[in-house]
Amino acid sequence: MIELKNIFKYVSQGGNQVFLLKDVSLAIEQGDFVSIMGPSGSGKSTLLNVIGMLDTFDEGEYRFLGQDVKGLKEKQRSEIYKQNIGFVFQAYHLIDELNVYENIETPLLYKNYKASERKAMVSDMLDRFNIVGKKDLFPNQLSGGQQQLVGIARALVSQPKLILADEPTGNLNSAQGEEIMHLFQKLNQEGVTIVQVTHSEKNAEYGKRIIHLLDGRLEK
Repeated sequence: MIELKNIFKYVSQGGNQVFLLKDVSLAIEQGDFVSIMGPSGSGKSTLLNVIGMLDTFDEGEYRFLGQDVKGLKEKQRSEIYKQNIGFVFQAYHLIDELNVYENIETPLLYKNYKASERKAMVSDMLDRFNIVGKKDLFPNQLSGGQQQLVGIARALVSQPKLILADEPTGNLNSAQGEEIMHLFQKLNQEGVTIVQVTHSEKNAEYGKRIIHLLDGRLEK
């Protein structure tokens, strides 16, 4: 499903090249559940953003579902993302002007679902995450944990083939966090591919394999 070959990403700082990713090669099969670990600044979120096509890379090759990502126009990349990927962001990225219901519904608008189908799917998510009572509230009226749950609900609502999660339980209490990890495990058993970035050994163990990044490199 995902094939990264010799990926480099760097930025220029004061005339020097600073590597964010160094020679990363990684294959992820459909149905895999991969946990990415490493210290802060090791390139974990950058790697996740490259996989999710939210960030470009400078050298190397990336194939997603057999397609060469580098050769795609931005519109094509965006279309592949909308059709296949659900992203759980560490910083939520909810749309301030939309209420909880509308935020969760957003990905469905790109997939041409009928209004009745959208309503049923959003209701299912509100129910699943126990946030029915919050559906008319706006992000600034929610706690960090509630915003995180809305972000996760939005990522899952369109039943994506691939879920990318950046510290998905970072703002949740331990009971909520465990619930989310069990949900991810269940989705994975149903065939959804999951790649998560986490600092938590416990959460990492939910994955089928754990990979470690250090200074932008995959540790062997």
